[in-house]
Amino acid sequence: MCWISTRTRGMCWHMYDSTAEEIIEQTDGNIQHMVMSAGTGGTMTGISKKLKEKIPGITIVGVDPRGSILAKPDSLNDQNRLQAYQVEGIGYDFIPTVCDQDIADVWIKSEDEASFKYARALIRHEGLMCGGSCGSALSGAVEHIRKNNIGKGQRVVVLLPDSTRNYMSKFLADEWMNEHGFSTEEL
Repeated sequence: MCWISTRTRGMCWHMYDSTAEEIIEQTDGNIQHMVMSAGTGGTMTGISKKLKEKIPGITIVGVDPRGSILAKPDSLNDQNRLQAYQVEGIGYDFIPTVCDQDIADVWIKSEDEASFKYARALIRHEGLMCGGSCGSALSGAVEHIRKNNIGKGQRVVVLLPDSTRNYMSKFLADEWMNEHGFSTEEL
């Protein structure tokens, strides 16, 4: 699995022209699966368009939190539809115009607790100071890998879109996790 981290937010054309090209360059275009959580969907849309042009057969996996309505088919959104979730920076209660939901070949719904556990594991074991949406992307990647029995010889790239800057008193704090009913037990 490759870790590609970006704090770049912006128009999907920027992701298309810069971040997608960087991913292709860093992996020599050897990617079979690309996993990204979706906020406005601009990052996922821009990167995916370029990757699909340059890497035929790549599978794009979109990750959306339970409670949000970005995933397709729409029936994936039925469990906890429009209910509050704790992971920040991803998911919406409307479809942003910059989001091409059909660009993802597979959508996975993430759970708050798993998202926070994976983010905390990335911090603890990889030294990556990432936020909850990164944990969502990683939990989606793990689910996709397990569900499809992806093994050696297949590269799965996970985009890590945020940092811990806004979460110091939230999921990084055991007290906050306990107050919200989330386990602090390590993965």
